[in-house]
Amino acid sequence: MSTDPFGAVQPLLAEHAEIEAALADPTVHADQGRARRLGRRYAELRHVVGAYRTWKQADDDAEAAAEMAELDPDFAAELPSLQAARDAAAEALRTVLIPRDPDDGRDVILEVKAGAGGEESALFAGDLLRMYLRYAERKGWSTQVLEETATDLGGIKDAQVAIKAKSIQDPAEGVWAHLKYEGGVHRVQRVPVTETQGRIHTSAAGVLVFPEVDDPGEVEIDPNDLKIDVYRSSGPGGQSVNTTDSAVRITHLPTGIVVSMQNEKSQLQNREQAMRVLRARLLSAQQEAAAAEAADLRRSQIRTVDRSERIRTYNFPENRIADHRTGYKAYNLDVALGGDLDAVIQSAIDHDEAARLAAAAES
Repeated sequence: MSTDPFGAVQPLLAEHAEIEAALADPTVHADQGRARRLGRRYAELRHVVGAYRTWKQADDDAEAAAEMAELDPDFAAELPSLQAARDAAAEALRTVLIPRDPDDGRDVILEVKAGAGGEESALFAGDLLRMYLRYAERKGWSTQVLEETATDLGGIKDAQVAIKAKSIQDPAEGVWAHLKYEGGVHRVQRVPVTETQGRIHTSAAGVLVFPEVDDPGEVEIDPNDLKIDVYRSSGPGGQSVNTTDSAVRITHLPTGIVVSMQNEKSQLQNREQAMRVLRARLLSAQQEAAAAEAADLRRSQIRTVDRSERIRTYNFPENRIADHRTGYKAYNLDVALGGDLDAVIQSAIDHDEAARLAAAAES
């Protein structure tokens, strides 16, 4: 065998055993945040353990056959296939040992914002929001619209939605593992409903995706760093829809991050939802700062921290959807907008995994 992964695997096997013992302790589950973090890591390590056991069995079989081959021609004939199986198992083990994004099993906060293009951009932002809600439904995930600011024609200026998996056995199937590539500028080309001449216009909407914080303790927020304003909720056109100051705006002074919530009827509920989004944004900001300091350790090669990057075009006249990072192109835009995003998202996953494998081979 060309490479012996034994040494690299041993600490992971020990960690897997430790987590397994911890998850069997009922007191651990009293802290739901910790239990979720342990569960995500356990699911990730389970693949390493499985690949290691497969390799170990194949290695033992090949070694035993090599010892017996000198005495028995039948073992000698079987040896090449056993060695090939061992090498294949070793390669599979090396692949799962490549570190993956530790947040893959997390749920997400997804934001859609209208951009340049006026009402047409707001209508397109509404299309994107519905697309993600339908995609989540297809995946069996639950969704909660935390905030939505509608326009008079039925578009949205901005919206925030929490997307959660009901259970995660494999981090690769997590919400973040799929939606983390969606952040960036989404461009649309179509004839606007407000256009009387039938001319094709180009406009855009922005999408932001943040891994959700499981445990509020993960992100420390000093109450003295918060500026909290309350005001009356408003609907399309700016008219007041509430007679009490239930809407909440929270400004995190050190970073300048501002989160506003008005969907809920009570000030307390809006404050809780705003803090939920603020924690997710702060976690993302911390991770991006760390990635900027160690560019060679970026967990994703195509999930850019530059949110101004144009990542995808939706061309209605041609019924075409194209991802500019991966080269994916298909003429089934109507299907994608209906929530069938599997192919375009898989192209991003495959592109990223290929880049990580190449980087590992070079190291």
